[in-house]
Amino acid sequence: MHQSQVIAITLIFYQFLLISIGLWASRRIKNNIDFLLGGRQLGAWVAGLSYAASTSSAWVLLGFSGFVFKYGYSALWMMPGIWGGYVVMWLMLGPRVREESSKKKWVTPTDFICANLKDSEKKRIASLAALLIAFCFIFYIAAQFDAAANAFISNFNMTPGTSLLLGATIILIYCVLGGFWAASLTDTMQAIVMIFAAITVSAVTVIKAGGYETIVNSLSLIDKDYTDWSGGYSGFLLLGFLAGVIGIGSGTFGQPHLLARLMAVKGEKELRMGFTIAIIWVIIIFCAMALLGLSAKSILGDINSGEEIFYLMAEDLLPPILAGIVIASILSAVMSTVDSLLLASSSAISHDLGLSRIFKLNRLTISRIVMTMIVCSSTILAWMIPDSIFNRVLFAWSALGAAFGAIVVSRVFNYEPTYKARLWSIIIGFSSTVLFYTFGNIPPEETKNQIYGILSILGNLPGDPFERLIPFLLSCFVILFLFKKRRA
Repeated sequence: MHQSQVIAITLIFYQFLLISIGLWASRRIKNNIDFLLGGRQLGAWVAGLSYAASTSSAWVLLGFSGFVFKYGYSALWMMPGIWGGYVVMWLMLGPRVREESSKKKWVTPTDFICANLKDSEKKRIASLAALLIAFCFIFYIAAQFDAAANAFISNFNMTPGTSLLLGATIILIYCVLGGFWAASLTDTMQAIVMIFAAITVSAVTVIKAGGYETIVNSLSLIDKDYTDWSGGYSGFLLLGFLAGVIGIGSGTFGQPHLLARLMAVKGEKELRMGFTIAIIWVIIIFCAMALLGLSAKSILGDINSGEEIFYLMAEDLLPPILAGIVIASILSAVMSTVDSLLLASSSAISHDLGLSRIFKLNRLTISRIVMTMIVCSSTILAWMIPDSIFNRVLFAWSALGAAFGAIVVSRVFNYEPTYKARLWSIIIGFSSTVLFYTFGNIPPEETKNQIYGILSILGNLPGDPFERLIPFLLSCFVILFLFKKRRA
């Protein structure tokens, strides 16, 4: 049987299973809280694995492995930053977010961000937050659709448009049917598929490359900077590089889809157990993808895009049946993130903007309509403005983390930012990320004046610290020093 036939059969079976889960979960949807938070009944295994899968999507299997493939040892500094974000999120922020949202019957993370404000102030903050979440998640979802499209294109010779529409339609069907329950259950299943695929592909690639010693010796011949933990940087450039790469973990604190997972956990016991499951999973999958990137580099040398190596190694080194299952895991990774993003963005718009009151429809119907519109917008973006998976995800991740992370952290540690502090924290955190992301894509020599030139230089620093960490720190500065805060 040809490999493309195996992949097709695997995908058909897998998509049938996903849609079946959506139909089953739809029977448990009685109201908007069931649809958006699963009735706050997530157990430890579902909470931990679905959280992990929704954070570590195609961005890890394709993007992170490609990042390591391109930059070598210095790229590995990203791992402690990501793992540290898990620890802070689950052990320090999670208990307060879960307890307070359950006690006060909050439905979305925006409710937590807007807590203890006047109604008029709360409405303005919630509206701004909803628009920013939708904007960023359209980019985030577009990156996942790009990954799904690449899987279809490389194996079935589909056109980009057809592949995008097919992947988007499958994801939309089971999310619209089953909401949070469907997303959480499918994410749990996808987490298992992803870790199996990650371990399998990295193991056969290491064996093909000749083992640890052979890989290290081979990499040392490529470029001395490739095996240098500092990436060849020193002084302030090295500090900026480390701040940017490790600082990616700070974006975790402001992600609405991750906060929603914590809000949905059943109890304190499930929260602690869920953390153990999630952290073990993420350590294994990041280590596997790091090994894949390094061992593939020793075999392939330079290729056009490091984001191709997962496909290349699976196709070249695995039997057709196993390769089909592994390549199907890419779509698992895509779906495990997209469903969570769709729920978070649709809940932000439908619930926080009060669209049910405006259009005289119930919240569940509005949530499903908004979800469909976001899928359409993301598909158009992925089709018309192609970009790397890695860049799109990091932009959305950093922008949301900078906009909301400082508010979440300050509230958890019993400081209530004023209305102006929250407003300007969101505006400055988000806008500075957009600013440095924009100028980071412009070479300094192409800028037209001195100010633009300086912004371009800052945006192009190694590790992108001015896109990934500085906006979050600016947001924290606004809350801590520019406006008087009050202790809760």
